[in-house]
Amino acid sequence: MEIKVYMTPTCVWCKKLKEWLTKKKIPYQQIDIIESDKARDEMIEKSGQMATPVIDADGEIIVGFDEAKLEKIAEKVKGKK
Repeated sequence: MEIKVYMTPTCVWCKKLKEWLTKKKIPYQQIDIIESDKARDEMIEKSGQMATPVIDADGEIIVGFDEAKLEKIAEKVKGKK
């Protein structure tokens, strides 16, 4: 499962998400939307908004730090190992 995380360097919830993913040993690609207009536009197209973080887990979009939804993603990742 490919996981992309769209974030900004100053976002508190982005930092919490990174810590959570690291703790769960879930690999992810970090995408800074401040550094890339293309990435920002891609995030907006996928989520329909500017809020961060946005998680794209094989096309399933999660906006914000929603631990219940993230746990479901974690179970899918662990099931594929």
